[in-house]
Amino acid sequence: MTKFRLYRDSFKEQPRMLIENDEFTISSFKYSSGVEALKVHNSRGYLTFLPFEGLMIWEAVFDGLDLKMKNTFKQPYPGKQITDSYGPFQFHSGLLASGNPGSEDDHYAHGEFPLTPMDSSFVYVDEDTVTISSQVEYVKGFGDHYFANPSVTLKKGSALFDIKMFVKNLSECQEMPLQYLTHINYKFVKGAKITQNIPDRAFELRTSIPDHIHPTKEWLAFTDKVAKSGELINELDYLNHFDPEIVFFGDKLNEFVDDAVFEMTMDEKHTVKVAFNTKQFPDVTRWLMANSDLQVAAFALPATSRTEGRMAAKKNGTLIMLKPQESRSFKVTTGLED
Repeated sequence: MTKFRLYRDSFKEQPRMLIENDEFTISSFKYSSGVEALKVHNSRGYLTFLPFEGLMIWEAVFDGLDLKMKNTFKQPYPGKQITDSYGPFQFHSGLLASGNPGSEDDHYAHGEFPLTPMDSSFVYVDEDTVTISSQVEYVKGFGDHYFANPSVTLKKGSALFDIKMFVKNLSECQEMPLQYLTHINYKFVKGAKITQNIPDRAFELRTSIPDHIHPTKEWLAFTDKVAKSGELINELDYLNHFDPEIVFFGDKLNEFVDDAVFEMTMDEKHTVKVAFNTKQFPDVTRWLMANSDLQVAAFALPATSRTEGRMAAKKNGTLIMLKPQESRSFKVTTGLED
């Protein structure tokens, strides 16, 4: 295993090759916005990481297919909250709060972590894998104090990859709230079909309307019909149904399976997967949206709770409280099926 550290001042606007072998190439560059990026290729395609900005995956392209949602951001930007740079394939939602804040919440949408500057970032390379690993210590006076270590591992000859998060409460004396979701934004393909090893009855349509949603009469009529039927949308058929967004919550998945597997068949050749352990992630969110600016089929977002903000999770008894020095680990496998 070869390990090397990434330094911010080594990233330039012109791409720079860092490592090249028979299977992997790793190059660094900087967007004109100033955000540092690392592109990791294997024989199937590539991932573009933002190693110092929440360890986002900005791009995911395999077998010539761009897997990322359509959006209005041509490049990533620095910022304080995810809406300042809402263009990634994947980001980490949390960690002290997650999802859309409710009326009683005071946190950003999807929490403080998505654009958090990382303290350090490393690359680990061997014959069969490349792992990008970033670390940050979050601390506030008279507030929460944690260590977080997101990482992603790409394997030889595979278009599937593992996304991990480790978080530890560094306080010696106080508990820390933990609410976490792995936000994976796949592209919306008309006619795509979704399957899962979870029964449809585990899912419920979100009927509340967040502030950022501006419903039409047609959308209200359609969602009312879906809510009454109890139907889970598993096919991306009529585009006008998904403007504005459709959201489903899947709760207590650990009552059905130990390991959840969700798949979305985009066409005859391409199927993507999201797989995770339901003890780590007892909940899942499905977010579907299609208009001229944003087209996304986030068909499975593994979560520790519903994405309705921290106070809602606290009231529902799904907000995790980490004891002093306690830690949690999470893992999601996703990407294009081999």
